[in-house]
Amino acid sequence: MRILLLGGTSEARALAALLHPHVEVISSLAGRVPDPALPVGQVRIGGFGGVDGLRDWLLGAGVDAVVDATHPFAATITANAAVVCRELEVPYLVLVRPAWPAGDAAVVDSDIQAAKVVVEKGFSRVFLTTGRSGTTAFKDADAWFLIRAVTAPDPHDLPSQHKILLSRGPYHYENELIVLREHRIDALVTKNSGGAMTRPKLDAAAALGIPVIMVDRPPLPDGVHTVATVDDAVLWVSSAPRS
Repeated sequence: MRILLLGGTSEARALAALLHPHVEVISSLAGRVPDPALPVGQVRIGGFGGVDGLRDWLLGAGVDAVVDATHPFAATITANAAVVCRELEVPYLVLVRPAWPAGDAAVVDSDIQAAKVVVEKGFSRVFLTTGRSGTTAFKDADAWFLIRAVTAPDPHDLPSQHKILLSRGPYHYENELIVLREHRIDALVTKNSGGAMTRPKLDAAAALGIPVIMVDRPPLPDGVHTVATVDDAVLWVSSAPRS
């Protein structure tokens, strides 16, 4: 059996390791992160070129199924994969990690809405963890930002007052406490990515009484089949019909 595994997450790497060598896995990474952690098996890096490019690739590759284990905010590739797999009648699964409970967080629909909350509430020292592409909305906010990302954002997309902290998870509770205290953070802005690797910042913020602004996930396409764990994805692959 040959599957296309849309990856770039820890779940995708774990799934590739469990399937290999019993299933031929072609893992696809978007290529936005330099020196990415690579899964076992075959790897392709780079986009497909939208719906048409993905359709052409699937027709030429002869895959039996597609498993989408991308980040919960990778909405474009998920939407494209859902359309193409439905059209070509290729079995398609989305492995989506459970979301974090919102708790007392202010839940918003976008980075723009998160920036509005920062301004309206008058926060002055913000820990911004929405990734390198999530800084643009905060350019005009009158606050200081500690911006944590795997790769540096475009300088043109940065607020005037900021510090860049380049790092890659997993993160640990004690270290997150140190970060929040040393930088005198009074608000945390994050996406609801879910998972354990970056959860400690929420626990540290709660312990220190720091308000959280949480960007909600984009909705999944209608009608897609989903599972929440790597083990369930393995079971789905083992029972998926050959296309």
